Amino acid sequence: MKRSRLVDRLREHYEGTSEEAEHFRYGLLIFDVVTILFIVVTSFTPRPIYVEIADAVIGVLILADFIARFLIDRNRMRSLLHPVNIADMVAVISFLAPVVGEGLGFLRVLRTVRLLRTYRTLQILRQDFKFFRANEEVIIAAVNLCVFIFVMTGLVYETQHYTNKDIDNYADAVYFTVTALTTTGFGDITLPGTSGRLLSVIIMIFGVTLFLRLAQVLFRPNKVTFECPECGLLRHEPDAVHCKHCGTTIHITTEGHG
Repeated sequence: MKRSRLVDRLREHYEGTSEEAEHFRYGLLIFDVVTILFIVVTSFTPRPIYVEIADAVIGVLILADFIARFLIDRNRMRSLLHPVNIADMVAVISFLAPVVGEGLGFLRVLRTVRLLRTYRTLQILRQDFKFFRANEEVIIAAVNLCVFIFVMTGLVYETQHYTNKDIDNYADAVYFTVTALTTTGFGDITLPGTSGRLLSVIIMIFGVTLFLRLAQVLFRPNKVTFECPECGLLRHEPDAVHCKHCGTTIHITTEGHG
């Protein structure tokens, strides 16, 4: 009975619509951002004891979050095999046992993206921030590109900084990632070996795709997202009163809607 109440309470916080649940999810986003900043900043410094303690605290908090989400999941076995949850397990190991998985905590960013892209979180952001409502597609495309750059930077750093004298910290790794992504290729930093070349190819192919997606939503005509109740068309002109696909009357909510 107590476990059932605990699960219901957790589910309300992670999936509910109350103000408390909204604040809780905002807190998760802030925690994830702080974790990412911590990973980046500590790559530039030695690792004194207080950094190791902070690692352990972050690891415990991520583990608690992982257990809570596992308890409320309705299909737990499938959830365990989800790439984001696997990344979370690697992040926990990285923070709690750095010798085993040093630095792989950057994979935590994948869970941050999933949290940001959930229907409930997007609904809250649309409700609370006018800027987000007006620029949702641009923001999501920019977040996807930034996350890709961050993950690739982390992989470059973790696979190269022990053996590649040109990759000393995250700044060097992000410099290489951005020059590879934009196909600038100055040549002052390279990734040797077959694995390094393959990583470079992945950065170029997927990075250019995400960059073009961002450019597409930045420069195409401004439209609003509203699902037509008849045909399901999602994008319409801001002043549309009929769906251009099926002709159904639509009622798009605007800023002046009472």
